[in-house]
Amino acid sequence: MKTTISKQFTVEEPIAKVWDHLSSPEKIVVCVPGASLTETIDELNYKGEVMLKFGPIKAKYSGKITFEELDNDHYKMRLNGKGLDSKGKGSADMIMNGVLTENGAHTDVDCTMQVTITGMLAQFGSRLINDVTDTVFDQFVQNFKDQLAGKEVDNTLSAGSMIKGMFGRK
Repeated sequence: MKTTISKQFTVEEPIAKVWDHLSSPEKIVVCVPGASLTETIDELNYKGEVMLKFGPIKAKYSGKITFEELDNDHYKMRLNGKGLDSKGKGSADMIMNGVLTENGAHTDVDCTMQVTITGMLAQFGSRLINDVTDTVFDQFVQNFKDQLAGKEVDNTLSAGSMIKGMFGRK
């Protein structure tokens, strides 16, 4: 199952500060619900895990993220992520393109993700995957804004929040 997800949001911070956080895996991973960084291979390659629980389903992926493009001058990035289900029954691949644009004292963030999922989660179809992704992304944005504001970040996503996202009741 393959789907494309496009998201935009605005952060009330200068572009240099937003870029510094978004382009740093150590800083950004704590904003992603259920994610952790397990190894730094080099400055462009990292290993990590993501675990999500929604409804009766728990999915845990271990994988690698590679910065294929990290353009500090134009605030553009391209990430390639590949993960395997911990039970060996599926995989998830993602290509994400991100661009930051200065908007006065604010920063506009534009992300496009192409996600390919195989295995058990793929059986639920693109609508469910898009709904779950919306919920996870909304939590990521809130965590990211909290982090930039110096607040504590909680990267857990409760099953209740995930279920609400799955059924469109946010």
